[in-house]
Amino acid sequence: MNSDGLPTPPPANEPALEYAPGSEERRSLTKRLAELKSQPVDIPAFINGREVRSGLTVDIRPPHELARSMGVFHSCRQEELHLAIDAALAARHDWARTPLTQRAEIFLKAADLLAGPWRDTLNAATMLGQSKNAYQAEIDAACELIDFLRFNVHFAERIHADQPTSPPGVINTMFYRPLEGFVFAVGPFNFTSIAGNLAAAPAIMGNTIVWKPARTTALAAYYLYQLLAEAGLPDGVINLVIGPGAELGGAALGHGDLAGLHFTGAVGTFNHMWRTIGGNVANYRTYPRIVGETGGKDFIIAHESADPVALNTAIVRGAFEYQGQKCSAASRVYIPDVLWPDLKDRLLADLARVKMGAVEDFSNFINAVIDRNAYDRIVSYIDHARQSADAEIIAGGAYCDEEGYFIEPTVIVAGRGDYVTMREEVFGPVVTIYVYPADKFAETLELVDRTSPFALTGAVFAEDAAAVAQARDVLLEAAGNFYINDKPSGAVVGQQPFGGARASGTNDKAGSYLNLTRWTSPLCVKETLKPARDFAYPFMEPDQSGP
Repeated sequence: MNSDGLPTPPPANEPALEYAPGSEERRSLTKRLAELKSQPVDIPAFINGREVRSGLTVDIRPPHELARSMGVFHSCRQEELHLAIDAALAARHDWARTPLTQRAEIFLKAADLLAGPWRDTLNAATMLGQSKNAYQAEIDAACELIDFLRFNVHFAERIHADQPTSPPGVINTMFYRPLEGFVFAVGPFNFTSIAGNLAAAPAIMGNTIVWKPARTTALAAYYLYQLLAEAGLPDGVINLVIGPGAELGGAALGHGDLAGLHFTGAVGTFNHMWRTIGGNVANYRTYPRIVGETGGKDFIIAHESADPVALNTAIVRGAFEYQGQKCSAASRVYIPDVLWPDLKDRLLADLARVKMGAVEDFSNFINAVIDRNAYDRIVSYIDHARQSADAEIIAGGAYCDEEGYFIEPTVIVAGRGDYVTMREEVFGPVVTIYVYPADKFAETLELVDRTSPFALTGAVFAEDAAAVAQARDVLLEAAGNFYINDKPSGAVVGQQPFGGARASGTNDKAGSYLNLTRWTSPLCVKETLKPARDFAYPFMEPDQSGP
């Protein structure tokens, strides 16, 4: 149950490749993209290491190229879900007793494979399946996932090394057991790395997993499972099922051996899952651990002392990288009136240079949004702004779904600080700007704090140190990751542990030891070398000193 060998060397973050014109990595990735497009796949569930095909197939089509089929995945129902649970429970005994050093070897090998021969495959699958450009795929499916695997091994070793003190004659030992049951890992569409970490982090701690990634990540999940199998992951430790969330989730959360939920996704879904667990609490063998990250309405607030060039870059990158489909994307921005004319000119000039299209064209900065539901939801916000007296669209606003789900980077200027797109999570390439009087910085900080129910990420831009300190104080509870003079996205494993509170989740900080501690049920063992042989204590002896 505990580590039985030397710790691994301290990890370092995986460097991101740049894919510059003429580079070897660009040539190699381009070749792999063409190969995947020419090789349609038939993706099964993977249960106890076996391929299981339900026969209920769903087409996989790139969001930016709807006419092309990349193959199909077999949608699972309750029958496959229960098989996956049975497999996870059957594998639990041996995996729980596998020393951490041996578990670590598997996941470190997976990281090395991903850094090497599997890098192009996972990146290309993420680009095609989730419509990410080369750089966004690289920092996600390659670098961040490699970092999760390597750093989580390091964090697990730190946890195992934390042992209680032992006085003379006693040996105290803390054993870090996995949870009693299976962990249900439910992933989002937007990050291959997050989807993989939801399953891998509990598994590193000795848990066995039923892994349900989003249907729109089927391509990347398929190759990631194969990578883990090549690294030596035993059958049944991670069981891959893809299918309707309501059906699979209801069956998993209703099972008496549910030990944990590891979730990233929509707040409404998480709330429903939490209520379901609460309603079933009397039926569980143990209280399930609930860990979730649900989204954000992430802010940038600029002080009048802010550098307008840096501020503009943060808005363009923070709001529009990966089409704004990041939980941490800059979605609402507060600009002092004295900066607005200059910033507006810079912003419009930069957006005029932004190209949109298919992922294979490396000159495109943004690509398509993930699916029809996302497209329709985002478009509804744009149309609302176009018709509202309280909003003006100053850039973008066009959209088209003829070839793919394309929406232009859109900038809305709101006349009110509580306009709908300042409050609600759009999760698309839309940013809303509110221009405030420069002498109302303090009041605007209060507005930022109370406008949204979320508290995931946020940023302040200011050269004035007092303004930075003031913003940190007022916005103390408004974000789990707070940035000073930088965009509110791009957290790096081991550097900025990620997560937020309020409606943004349980703030268990993926990319740190804090998340790993949720996946263990510690056992403290006391061994007494010379046990007591008489019940009586010294204080019970008669007092011989007399009066």
